[in-house]
Amino acid sequence: MTDPYGFLKTSRRPVPARPVQERLSDWNEVYAGQARLPLVSAQAGRCMDCGIPFCHSGCPLGNLIPEWNAYARKGDWWAAAERLHATNNFPEFTGRLCPAPCEDACVLTINADPVTIKNVEQVIADQIWARGYATPQPPGRLSGKTVAVIGSGPAGLAAAQQLTRVGHTVAVYERADRIGGLLRYGIPAFKLEKRHLDRRIEQMRAEGTKFRTGVDVGSDLDATELVERHDAVVIAVGATGQRELPVPGRELHGIHQAMDYLTLANRVAEGDHDVPVVTAEGKNVVIVGGGDTGSDCLGTVLRQGAASVVQLDINPEPGDIRRDTEPWPVYPKVYRISHAHEEARGREGTDPRVFSSATLSFEGDRSGQVRALRLAEVEPEDRRPRLETERVIPANLVLLALGFFGPERGTGLTRQLGLTLDDRGNFARNAAFAAETAKSAERAAGAGTVGVFIAGDAGRGQSLVVWAIAEGRSAAAATDRYLSGSTALPAPIAPQDRPLVA
Repeated sequence: MTDPYGFLKTSRRPVPARPVQERLSDWNEVYAGQARLPLVSAQAGRCMDCGIPFCHSGCPLGNLIPEWNAYARKGDWWAAAERLHATNNFPEFTGRLCPAPCEDACVLTINADPVTIKNVEQVIADQIWARGYATPQPPGRLSGKTVAVIGSGPAGLAAAQQLTRVGHTVAVYERADRIGGLLRYGIPAFKLEKRHLDRRIEQMRAEGTKFRTGVDVGSDLDATELVERHDAVVIAVGATGQRELPVPGRELHGIHQAMDYLTLANRVAEGDHDVPVVTAEGKNVVIVGGGDTGSDCLGTVLRQGAASVVQLDINPEPGDIRRDTEPWPVYPKVYRISHAHEEARGREGTDPRVFSSATLSFEGDRSGQVRALRLAEVEPEDRRPRLETERVIPANLVLLALGFFGPERGTGLTRQLGLTLDDRGNFARNAAFAAETAKSAERAAGAGTVGVFIAGDAGRGQSLVVWAIAEGRSAAAATDRYLSGSTALPAPIAPQDRPLVA
């Protein structure tokens, strides 16, 4: 264990990000080259190794946080890597992208500053690769069973790696031209440089996982044919149905869905275009939506050289402390500053967010190009616009970051497999079949088709990368039990959570 009095001797000190002006001049990660082993080891020593580690329950993967904190404190990076990999296939992703609900569940948070768990995780993940601890783990023998995984985001990749490692022959089908899903085209490079994704994919190839890009299952390939050709199918297509903003003027040029814009920007970084197809350079930009996708858009438009940026959030501005309805260890909704907001403050001097505001309409010029956005303040309780507060702000580029309503509707995949939607608009999962197939803590995914499992946002709804990996691992355990009769694969999702079978 670490020093039980370490939290009294050492103050919380996160790994510093690169200076704002430096990182706005490139697309490298915010923390590129900033990880300092002595700093992180000292911070890991603040972990109390408390009797009931609530950080475990704060993490959907059930990461063994006190254990790898202890090893990081001692500089035993091999042991720390083993403990981290025991619960997480891709810690280099979560260490960069997860909002760290584990830190809000840290016992220290009750009356002090939590351990810098996310920083420690990222450094261990990077040491895994720097020291050669991420060697491929091909199975010792093959089971003779084949599995198709539809979708190559974090849920699909986690399921594929787990199933490959226990001996099943796995093929991952991805409709885009590159593997990675939203990790590839939705997350900007300044949050996740794609080299981390590429080397993990190469590791999976070396283990035996096959990848098929440019295949849209349900269109290019009939889904029923895929079910007939494989012993099991895992559906991990994500929740990519984008919410719309049905207000006057939506048809004007210059108004784009945020994920379409981020995909184009990431394609420039991949070398597909010499110049951005849609750029914020020199434009007055308005981002409609206050979530993570909106923050990603903010960081992107700043790097493209926007003239001005405003981010609209329909929710009221959160407070700085937990509300009584969000007691520890619940992840609270408090005022948070993302790296993009910090960058906007550094450039503009103010927070670009306008809270409690709703878009009423767009105004355009004679050529049909958007030139302004009309907004109003909203009532906190019911979000009704207060018309007396109407005002107009300039907007040459508008990005709609309104979230996702679930899997895309009416696709060939949905029709061919008879998938239905639950009351939240996600693929419904058969609880009865899940209980038969996956036992207590494992989950199956269902639409009534035996051997078809659903993982990630497609069944859960828009969520965190750490949840996607957890669901992928659970779907792999359920699939392995279905194929083999039993499984040694861990299923991190709690039994009271929703099941996993279609």
